[in-house]
Amino acid sequence: MEFLDKLILPQSAEHIELLHYMLILILVLFVPFISILFGGTFASIYFGKKFRKTKTLYYKKLSKDIIENVTVNNSVGIILGIVPIVSMILIYAQLLHTSQLPTVSFLWLSLAFILVAVFMIYTYRYSMMLSNVIASVNLNQNIDKEAEEDFRKIKAKSSYLSLNYGKAGIVFLFIGIWFYVAAITSAANFSTWNFPGLISALAAPKVLFNLLIFVAFSFTLTSGAILFIHLFWNDKVEEPSYQKFVKDTFSQIGLRSSIILPLLILINLFAFPNSILSGSIFAYTVISVLLIFLAFHFFYMIKYKNDYKPSSLIFFVLIFAMIAFIIKDQKAMSNATKNHSLLLSTEYDKALAELKGEGKEVALNGAELYTIRCASCHKFEEKLVGPAHFEVLPKYVGKEAQLIAFIRNPVKVNPAFPPMPNPGLKPQEAEAIAKYLLEEFAKKK
Repeated sequence: MEFLDKLILPQSAEHIELLHYMLILILVLFVPFISILFGGTFASIYFGKKFRKTKTLYYKKLSKDIIENVTVNNSVGIILGIVPIVSMILIYAQLLHTSQLPTVSFLWLSLAFILVAVFMIYTYRYSMMLSNVIASVNLNQNIDKEAEEDFRKIKAKSSYLSLNYGKAGIVFLFIGIWFYVAAITSAANFSTWNFPGLISALAAPKVLFNLLIFVAFSFTLTSGAILFIHLFWNDKVEEPSYQKFVKDTFSQIGLRSSIILPLLILINLFAFPNSILSGSIFAYTVISVLLIFLAFHFFYMIKYKNDYKPSSLIFFVLIFAMIAFIIKDQKAMSNATKNHSLLLSTEYDKALAELKGEGKEVALNGAELYTIRCASCHKFEEKLVGPAHFEVLPKYVGKEAQLIAFIRNPVKVNPAFPPMPNPGLKPQEAEAIAKYLLEEFAKKK
C-alpha cells in the first residue's frame, strides 16, 4: 500500500535475510492455529447441526468440546490469530517495497475478515456455553412472570448467537484465509504474477489450488489435534463409548483428508517456475510428504487397530509437516524475489554512501572502471570467461537499477558459464559501469 511504501526505508541484504527468517517464525505460529480454528469451528458447527437433526447427545457434546479446545481462550485468539497478520503486513511491505504486487493489500483484507471472524467464533463459543447453562435451569420453580420472560429472552438470544455467529464466523474466516493464500501465492510467484484485479487474483488457478491445500491441511491437523486431546492429553475421565465415538469420527476424517495431501503438495511443487526451484525446496517438500504419510499410518492404526499410542505423536508429526511446507513456500518466495532484494539492498547501500559523503564517486569514469574491473572476463561482442555483453544487455534496457544490482551481487544465470564472482564494487562504481554498458549498447543499435 502506498502509505506504507512512503514510510519504509531501504533495507540492507542482511536485514532482508533476517526478515525472511522472522516471517517463517511468524507463519509457524499463525498457520497451524488458524488452520485448527477453521477446521475445528467447521466441525463444531457440523456436529451441532447433526445433533439438531438426530438428537444424539454425543454430537452435542462433541460440538461443544471441539470449539472449546480449538479456541483455548480470548488471548490466544488475539496473539496467534491477529498479531501475526499485522507483523506479516509490516514484513512483506519491506520485502516487496516498490514491487507493485498486491500482497500487502491482500493481507490487509485478510486481517479485516479474520478479525471479524475471531470475534464471531469466540462469541459462538461462549453463547454455546451459555445455552448449556440455560438448558440446565429448571423453570418449574416458583419465579415471577417478569423473571421468566427475561429468562426466555436470554435463552432465545443465546440460541440465536450460537446458531448464527458460528456460521457467519466460519464464512468470514474462510474469506480471510482466501485473501491470505492469495497474498502468499502472489509473493511466491513474484516474477510471473499477472492477476491485477481482485477477482482475477482470487480466482487464479494457483490461488484456488493452494486454498484447497490449506483446507485439506486444516481438516488433517484438526483431526490430529482432537485425537491428541481426547485420547492422550485429556485428564478428565470420559465415557469409553464417547471416547470411541471421538476416535472413530476423527480418525476417519484424518484418513480421508491426509490421503490426498501428498499428491496436492507434489502438484504444488511442480507448479513453481523452474527459475525458483532449488534443492532446499525439494528437500522440505519431501520432508512434508513423508511426515504426512506417517500421520496417515497413525490414523490407520487408531481407526482400524484400536491402537491409541500414536495419538501422543500424531499432532506433532502433522505440525512438523506443516512447518516443512511453510518453509518450502518461503524458500520459493526468497528465490523468486532475489533480484528484487538485490535492488533494495543496492538502494540501501547507495543511501548509506550518500550519508557518509561518498557521493563524489558517482563521477568516476565508467569506461575506466570497466577496463580495470571487468575487461579481463568480458567483451562486448565475443564470449570470454563470461557471455558477450551485447547478447545479455537487451534484457536490461530501461532497467538500469536491475543491472546495477546484478553487478554488485551477481547470481548464476547461464549454466554454460561459470558463476560471476562478486566484484566488490561500491554503489557509485557499479552505477557508473552500468551506465557505460548501456550507453555502449545504445551506440551499437
